[in-house]
Amino acid sequence: MKKIKYLFTSESVTDGHPDKVCDQISDAILDAHLAQDPNARVAAETAIYNSSVIVGGEITSLANVDHEKVTRKTIEDIGYTDPKTDFSDQNCSINIALNTQSPDIAMGVNQSEDHEQGAGDQGLMFGYACKETPELMPLPISLAHKITMKLSQVRKDGTLSWAKPDGKSQVTVKYVDGKPTEVTAVVVSIQHDENVSLETITKEIKERVINPICKNYVTADTKYFINATGRFVKGGPEADAGLTGRKIIVDTYGGMGRHGGGAFSGKDPSKVDRSGAYMARHIAKNIVAANLAEKCEVQIAYAIGVAEPVSVYVNTFNTSKFDEEQLGKAVRNVFPLKPARIIGYLKLKQPIYQKTAAFGHFGRDEENFAWEEINKVDELRSALQSEILNTKIIKTPSLKDAVL
Repeated sequence: MKKIKYLFTSESVTDGHPDKVCDQISDAILDAHLAQDPNARVAAETAIYNSSVIVGGEITSLANVDHEKVTRKTIEDIGYTDPKTDFSDQNCSINIALNTQSPDIAMGVNQSEDHEQGAGDQGLMFGYACKETPELMPLPISLAHKITMKLSQVRKDGTLSWAKPDGKSQVTVKYVDGKPTEVTAVVVSIQHDENVSLETITKEIKERVINPICKNYVTADTKYFINATGRFVKGGPEADAGLTGRKIIVDTYGGMGRHGGGAFSGKDPSKVDRSGAYMARHIAKNIVAANLAEKCEVQIAYAIGVAEPVSVYVNTFNTSKFDEEQLGKAVRNVFPLKPARIIGYLKLKQPIYQKTAAFGHFGRDEENFAWEEINKVDELRSALQSEILNTKIIKTPSLKDAVL
């Protein structure tokens, strides 16, 4: 039988990329409010270009936050500190344009004796997991994120003293019969000092960044494209405008699996764009970890102001021995899906979000990333066994074949 072969590519960006600077500012502002008021309602949007930063949106909070100070500290922490450039923590101009949350939206979200907390907006969210990596993420986005994290690390620790904050990575993986087999191409663009040669950049990025991360997958035929234009001195907001929420595929699964369209950063967890997507990832990851499927995508959809999701859909891409309808029912029995219960279960009212705003929201072993926990394996298996016994849809008589 002929093998099915294809290439799949995912990209990541560094914490100094203009869009990611905006995401981090928005989430730093969210964290500052949640640190003082866990019930704060925040929808903070940031835009930057050259030396200008605009922070807009809606915030209803009891917290007393110096938004300009938070913004400058975030820019400093990223590494834009050179006073000779147009964009730095000290010399950029910051315009704060924040209002309160619309009372019409609050009416549907606020919990009272007569009203259960509903979703902050309508929308559909996807979560995904697969067995390609230990963190149950697709290999292309996993490698791409690890490259950009390494770029940031070697810049900040001085290993590559010539490196600047802005940068991107892209990894192409060859699949054979649905399994990743090798990396065919790696693209890295890294902002740099004026006085460093392309030869030095290429050599050091290969040796210190790409090879340590991709060594198990590179071959003699792997192609490298490092600063392919030959020069990347002007970067960051001086070269490109940035905007919160413009890297939603980088934030999730690198294009593997679908996306509902809603961004994450700057949004408190009452916005199901964020909390629903986190729960969908949590569900998909536990299904795969329980060996109920090789890969899994979960969709959850909501109506504004309504607590119960309008739909829950589990897709295992024909990699499960079990009926997906049964899996969907087991998911509803095991996982909390109403917004207030998701928030409590995943402990989302904490100031944990700035850390999510660069290098992806999923597949990371970070403290308080509760959506990455594998803690429902036994409950899922038990619930699924009950569904099998209670319905006539039976693809396999027990769970024993699913447990490795």
